[in-house]
Amino acid sequence: MNKTELIEAIAKSANLSKKDATNALNAFTEAVTKELKKKGKVQLVGFGTFETAKRAARTGKNPQTGAAIKIPATVAPKFKAGAALKEAVNGKKK
Repeated sequence: MNKTELIEAIAKSANLSKKDATNALNAFTEAVTKELKKKGKVQLVGFGTFETAKRAARTGKNPQTGAAIKIPATVAPKFKAGAALKEAVNGKKK
């Protein structure tokens, strides 16, 4: 599913116009992005948690030349699925 298909699904499910669904999705992604930039987390009980993780600097290998390269430390966004989402995807019910 791409962004356009997601907007259509939100619009249909929530009985919104596509414009309103687009605005809602954009507002959600902006809010999550702002919080992650502050090193915070967004927790949606039952769905999951968006947060950041630190990746240490490390040495890698250039696959074309085999030469060692230095990969700098970085902060990466991550998502951890909640129990209800895992159960829904696996078809299990509590």
